[in-house]
Amino acid sequence: MAHISEVKFRRVLKCFCEDIPATSTANLSAINRNTVQRIYSLLRDRIVDIAIEESKPFVGDIEVDESYFGPRRVRGKRGRGASGKIPVLGLHKRQGRVFLSVVKNCSKAELMPILQGRIVEGSDVYTDGWKAYDGLVTNGYQHHRVHHHENEFARGKNHVNGIESFWSYAKFRMAKLRGVRKEKFLIHLKESEWRFNHRSDNIYSILLTQTRHFPL
Repeated sequence: MAHISEVKFRRVLKCFCEDIPATSTANLSAINRNTVQRIYSLLRDRIVDIAIEESKPFVGDIEVDESYFGPRRVRGKRGRGASGKIPVLGLHKRQGRVFLSVVKNCSKAELMPILQGRIVEGSDVYTDGWKAYDGLVTNGYQHHRVHHHENEFARGKNHVNGIESFWSYAKFRMAKLRGVRKEKFLIHLKESEWRFNHRSDNIYSILLTQTRHFPL
């Protein structure tokens, strides 16, 4: 990476924390665009590491849902298994954090091992009516459903509004990037996860501490 001063690095870091695109940051800071993009890439790689370090099992009231990321849907291809899209499983502890995992598909065989590895037994798990979630009770969870196919979106505590709100947030962020290469998708997804999990924190201070040994 081209050598830049600490002052310029902090200027770029502030723009990154404010979710300003790299090209706009280059224009605002008068720093070479390639240099800004390299710094952004290093920051995102570090965020993935931090997210892994911070990861821990979920316990309590947990919402579970899947979503699809990628190009606009092909006409006639809707719902789970939509062509050309990347399936992502999401867990959301109510009033808390999220965890995301890219999956091959949304089958029970694919989803259940992740849920068992990430949610403490005895927790209350809230899902929609997707058949892949059958068996959560026998695996030690209190399972509550909301049936979207019956136009039911909430019944008391039975809803997945929290994780669905996160999907909207993450997809809005992705859209601002105007296209993410498939090989970089997981990094950007984990960035959205980390930003959401630290939505009440000063992420500039966190990243400034975490990047003290960056090559400037």
